Amino acid sequence: MVVNQFVCEVKISKERRTVWKTSRMYVSFSILLQLVQLTLCLSGETESKDGVTFPVAADGQPFPWHKMRLPETIRPLHYDLRIHPNLTSLDFTGTVEIHLEVLHNTDSIILHSKNLQISKAVLLESDKHHPLKVLELPSFEQVALVTDALRITSGRRYRVRMDFAANLSDSFHGFYKSTYRTRQGEVRSLAATQFEPTHARAAFPCFDEPAFKANFSIRIIREAKHISLSNMPKVKTVELPGGLLEDHFDVSVKMSTYLVAFIVSDFLSISGTSQHGVKISVYAVPDKINQTEYALNAAIKLLDFYDDYFGIPYPLPKQDLAAIPDFQSGAMENWGLTTYRESGLLFDPQKSSASEKLGITMVIAHELAHQWFGNLVTMHWWNDLWLNEGFAKFMEFVSVNITNPELQVEDYFLSKCFEAMEVDALSSSHPVSTPVEDPTEIQEMFDDVSYDKGACILNMLRDFLTPEAFKTGIVRYLRRYSYQNTVNAHLWESLTNFCSSDEADEERLTGGENCSGKRRHTGASKWYMEDELNVREMMDTWTLQEGFPVVTVEVRGREVRLSQERYLKSKEPSQTSGFLWQIPLTYVTSTSNTVHRFLLKTKTDVLYLPEEVEWIKFNVDMSGYYIVHYESSGWDALISLLRHNHTALSSNDRASLINNIFQLVSIGKVPLDKALDLSLYLSKETEIMPVTQGLGELVPLYKLMEKRDMEDLENQMKGYIVRLFRDLIDRQSWSDEGTVSQRMLRSYLLLFACVRGHPPCTRTATEFFSKWRESNGTISLPSDVSLAVYAVGARTDEGWDFLFEKYRQSLFPSVKSQIKTALSISPLPHKLQWIMGQGLAGDVLKTQDLPNLLVSVSKNPKGYKHAWDFLRTNWETLVKKFELGSPTIAFMVTGVTNQYSTREMLEEVRGFFGMLQRESGSGLRCIQQALESIEENIRWMDKNLPLLSAWLDRNILQDRGL
Repeated sequence: MVVNQFVCEVKISKERRTVWKTSRMYVSFSILLQLVQLTLCLSGETESKDGVTFPVAADGQPFPWHKMRLPETIRPLHYDLRIHPNLTSLDFTGTVEIHLEVLHNTDSIILHSKNLQISKAVLLESDKHHPLKVLELPSFEQVALVTDALRITSGRRYRVRMDFAANLSDSFHGFYKSTYRTRQGEVRSLAATQFEPTHARAAFPCFDEPAFKANFSIRIIREAKHISLSNMPKVKTVELPGGLLEDHFDVSVKMSTYLVAFIVSDFLSISGTSQHGVKISVYAVPDKINQTEYALNAAIKLLDFYDDYFGIPYPLPKQDLAAIPDFQSGAMENWGLTTYRESGLLFDPQKSSASEKLGITMVIAHELAHQWFGNLVTMHWWNDLWLNEGFAKFMEFVSVNITNPELQVEDYFLSKCFEAMEVDALSSSHPVSTPVEDPTEIQEMFDDVSYDKGACILNMLRDFLTPEAFKTGIVRYLRRYSYQNTVNAHLWESLTNFCSSDEADEERLTGGENCSGKRRHTGASKWYMEDELNVREMMDTWTLQEGFPVVTVEVRGREVRLSQERYLKSKEPSQTSGFLWQIPLTYVTSTSNTVHRFLLKTKTDVLYLPEEVEWIKFNVDMSGYYIVHYESSGWDALISLLRHNHTALSSNDRASLINNIFQLVSIGKVPLDKALDLSLYLSKETEIMPVTQGLGELVPLYKLMEKRDMEDLENQMKGYIVRLFRDLIDRQSWSDEGTVSQRMLRSYLLLFACVRGHPPCTRTATEFFSKWRESNGTISLPSDVSLAVYAVGARTDEGWDFLFEKYRQSLFPSVKSQIKTALSISPLPHKLQWIMGQGLAGDVLKTQDLPNLLVSVSKNPKGYKHAWDFLRTNWETLVKKFELGSPTIAFMVTGVTNQYSTREMLEEVRGFFGMLQRESGSGLRCIQQALESIEENIRWMDKNLPLLSAWLDRNILQDRGL
């Protein structure tokens, strides 16, 4: 927790922080923040030398440090960690000896510790032992080791040894307890770690900041019935008194504390070896080990790809992938021991759907990309988290596109950019690189902006520089900063001036490339004519200011007039002025399908076409992180093209037009009826991205109406959507045939149609469910249509109960996931309330699955009020379990509320969150996002409902030929 009784509370919200805004580039004035904090803290502190105010430790003594970040007086070099988890008493003890290098004279050693009982601390200098006093500052999660016996001197090396103990955590972070139920019903326990971002300090005292890299030697004490795993291979096992065993692991590479990992369990494993000689193993509970083969093969293929792509060997002798029964996030990139949800790693060819196969491949690709981006080269501080997560998200698509072309991953990158824009369109968004200080703020950085926007702007930059030049630059970045920490500027420097004298780069520049020191004419030169390429100047406009631009295009003959402004759903003009991006525009026209390029660096500009055109489409394949508005007859020309020859544009271009026009309705640049006119072409669409994007824009319209009790208009809208896609729905087979994209589209369409009560769909699903139930769940359903079948079955009490029993019995994460979703979209309110309670209890339905369950219930017209009541009632429990500021908390807050559309609900949401204290979440960014979204929904409904009603009436008359 941020606030503790031993230190005065500083109530300064992020929104009120002093920040300098120069050309809308945000530069944190952290020193001023700290002074403000100290000035406001008037009690519980004592004056120290030089007039600086220091906080008071838990025992009432002055604490010798006053900042959230650790001092840079001492650097850890090596940790010797010995830890003993007891899976009976559910606690652990440990000893850590840290080898230190002193950079500046000091009287104390400041490091991190959270909820640890440190029973002994000793400073070791040659053969001398100096006892150390331990001062605790829980509010900063810090301890100070102090002694009056000696001065800790610059230039010397010391060791500090500490004995400590704690309980295994009941949450999903730190060193925590996990359980699973065997096929026979026995409940077994294991212990696993999740240290990112700031939880290594809850397992052992350490310098828990990413820049304090060190080597680790780890020993783990266990019972004979268990195994232990850590980042490095085990080198030996020593027998201890009492039948215990102590596993010794090899010395790690130099790494940050958040990447340390260890597991004590009864897992089994299967193994293979990569082409580069790395042993790869997949671990799971014994009853599920037969679901690990796909993950093993995928990991081998992906690790080999990254080894070759980066030209930098994976530096460890092994890579383990472990499926943890209780896991909050999707996966974690611990170096050499990546950890996953079971649903993110386990695959069964007969039970798992095409989308689950794609998802597992992508999450493995993400974590293995981190072994280079994040582990080998690490951001200096959490403000640049996107250097880790944006790159890993981006490399998912690059790697899987090459290693698994059959998965057709290129069809889905676009959706990541749309998801990021949903958040980035709000005034509560933040720059990709933004100042953070405390653990809650750090947790809030793990959002769509860091991950998805980060990936999208990297994709844009790759297109800007050309894939070859981009690859050369990122390899240069990885080589230059291996085992180091970086900031934004290091990446931009590595992507600029390719022909510098860097020796590592010179080795890679072959084939007659000109390294004379002049600007190399790569494909990127087509962007900027004779200007020098300044990657940093361009990319700073995308990383140091929040939001994204809308580019307005007006064609007059051969002249194309361009202008840019910030896209913002808020009506606050002050939040759109002063923003300027360097935008790499791309476009195609009716007379040329060649991709043309233009770098828009100013507020307005003009480009000239070689001839007049019927239509022009900017942002080809949505490779840029911006949306486009076509003035005059621009939209009419594109709508006509879609109606008469939609395949003249790529599926991604069609999807981006659908997205852009509906986003422009939200800010009043396009009337709703024009956007709906465009949607009419979807009756001829067959590709997954335009279809799912069309549903993604149209379905939320009736979801907003469900919250306003306007059944007639709501049913009209539902009917329009079903009619629009009816032919495509009716052509779907109830099988697992086709490409991955065809199979995923089938799953999506049949679920939609069955939930909407489309008779051919519900009839077939009912037949499937009846046969499946009659067989007591033993016959095999086609995996891609199972969810639609389960959803229809869950409409009755008997069907719902049967499904829940099958959920309880199943050992397949894919089956459990599909059944859980079906149960949550049932129209039975009493069942919805009951299952949310089961998720909180965590017995049959794991608490890790509660957030998805809760949000799914909130989208259910029979459940949204229950979901909101559940969130309010259990807020303190949820915050304790999932942690303040975490992406899980943000997902629940925004997910439960983002379809509310009435002023009554707005006031209810505002009232509840307004009563919270700082320590229970009052200043969370997700709360501001939730309130903004509801306000936007209200504005949209007030403005557009009459237009929507009139358009639907006209459409119904046209359908009837009247």
